[in-house]
Amino acid sequence: LFEPRLEELDLEALYHDVEVPLVSVLARMEARGVRVNLALLATLSAEFAARMNALAVEIFSLAGEEFNINSTQQLGAILFDKLQIHKASGARVRKTKTGYATSVDALEDFADQPIVQRLLEYRGLAKLRGTYVDAFPSLVNPRTGKIHTSFNQTVTTTGRLSSSDPNLQNIPIRTEVGKRIREAFVPSDPSRRLVCADYSQIELRILAHFTGDENLIAAFRRGEDIHRR
Repeated sequence: LFEPRLEELDLEALYHDVEVPLVSVLARMEARGVRVNLALLATLSAEFAARMNALAVEIFSLAGEEFNINSTQQLGAILFDKLQIHKASGARVRKTKTGYATSVDALEDFADQPIVQRLLEYRGLAKLRGTYVDAFPSLVNPRTGKIHTSFNQTVTTTGRLSSSDPNLQNIPIRTEVGKRIREAFVPSDPSRRLVCADYSQIELRILAHFTGDENLIAAFRRGEDIHRR
């Protein structure tokens, strides 16, 4: 089915020389897995829970009553009907078919309000805790003691790898909380180390190599910011 199409599109070399040999590499990576520090994850989960409870107390105090923070309808009623934060903030209220929009994106319009600041922090912690901290322990294989993701080589339109079940290429890093979650990934053996490497502007460097463009090559050799150049 595919051979004629590969020949027609001149993709035979790419398929046989690049994609197929990569299959066994990815299979070994999946089988090797990644070890996580379960004790650290348990500590983080407890810390996140404590901080979320403290934030909930502050939110209820600012709201003047207790309510279900995770209920979009109750939250919308508190913020826009009772507190009317849109009047103090001056931002436009967004609506959905069922009421007020209370997504993170919608609430960020009112980030100058103390109650919203705490709600955004609460939401952020809840997402990190549910997606990573509390989810990873259940994904550890009891035989290997590791998490085994699936690497997908034919999913993204750009040709890059993606991973799923779980997605290990989406671990947060920009916040201090995100960095602590990354600390849970540890070497499989005390004698080993995890190395983080980044090919700086690799696609543009390959472009410079293949085209032989003198200006592009000179800019890289001078260490210039290629986009500013």
